Amino acid sequence: MLLVDADRPEPVRSGARELALFLTPEPGAEAKEVEETIEGMLLRLEEFCSLTDMIRSDTSQILEENIPLLQAKVTEMRGIYARVDQLEAFVKMVGHHVSLLEAQVLQAERDHGAFSRALRRWLGSTGLPSFGNKLWAPAPPPYELPVLYRTEDHFPGATGQAALRTPGHPRRRL
Repeated sequence: MLLVDADRPEPVRSGARELALFLTPEPGAEAKEVEETIEGMLLRLEEFCSLTDMIRSDTSQILEENIPLLQAKVTEMRGIYARVDQLEAFVKMVGHHVSLLEAQVLQAERDHGAFSRALRRWLGSTGLPSFGNKLWAPAPPPYELPVLYRTEDHFPGATGQAALRTPGHPRRRL
């Protein structure tokens, strides 16, 4: 305990006040710290709100502009897929016709001996007696190319067909 003079009560009171002020925290510093925290949170909240607004506007743009464009592209792609399917069918048909023609060519070579006849002529010109004495069969009638398909029937809008035709020579049907 402090010994205090009764004559001097004032210095004790002023010391007690100073000690109380020293021990009590400064209300301004705590309030300042809370205000800074609140300002930081408000700033983050504002950034979040601007981000959500940007997302909403992008979503609106996607719904209003990009989805109709995508739907148009889907419709266009369906048409392209249909054309690809038609081209695949056409290529399959052409492959079938080519295999038929190859079979006919092989049969014609067997029937007419195109390669062996040319070989016999060449060997006969060398003067070998076994090839020169053989009798030759009469020449078979010329081969007629069958009408298979017309490319123009499958590609009616194709341009440049006239450039492929030569004057004076009719175009064969393939």
